[in-house]
Amino acid sequence: MDRYGGWPQRGAGPCWIGRGEHMDSSVSSLWQRYRDTNPSAPAEASAVFHFCDNQEDADICADLVAAGRKRATASSLAELENAGLPLPKAGDYSIITGWNGEARAVIRTTSVDIRRFADVDADFARTEGEGDLTLEWWRAAHRAYYERVLAGSGYTVDDDLLIACERFEVVLLA
Repeated sequence: MDRYGGWPQRGAGPCWIGRGEHMDSSVSSLWQRYRDTNPSAPAEASAVFHFCDNQEDADICADLVAAGRKRATASSLAELENAGLPLPKAGDYSIITGWNGEARAVIRTTSVDIRRFADVDADFARTEGEGDLTLEWWRAAHRAYYERVLAGSGYTVDDDLLIACERFEVVLLA
């Protein structure tokens, strides 16, 4: 356990939140604050999401982003396909929320590399900023996460599972 109150225990892929009347008002407020100082930014962020598939880990990961420790995330291509979501790309803006949907940060994607699960390296695991920052921790936590979110989908979670290794920078904190 560290100063952030713990480590995500179950892996930390993004979970997208739909747009509309159920969106927390802090999301549009934070995006407008960003656009007020960056008028060339798009009218809407590319995505609004929280990390993980449970409240404790989602909130810890949002805290890690705010603290400057988490600067990457990893989505399986299968998970994106199942959700009907596009592959993130460099230059995309996203709004990170806590589990409750409250906006925590605006991020800008700086790069996306597609890698086999087995080819994700220690540098990426450190940049993702979770757990004890080791590749071993990353592999165990993310394998468990992908097994949960892809259960019953027909996809196999193995070393060949394709992962979108997304690096980002924080451009505005809530």
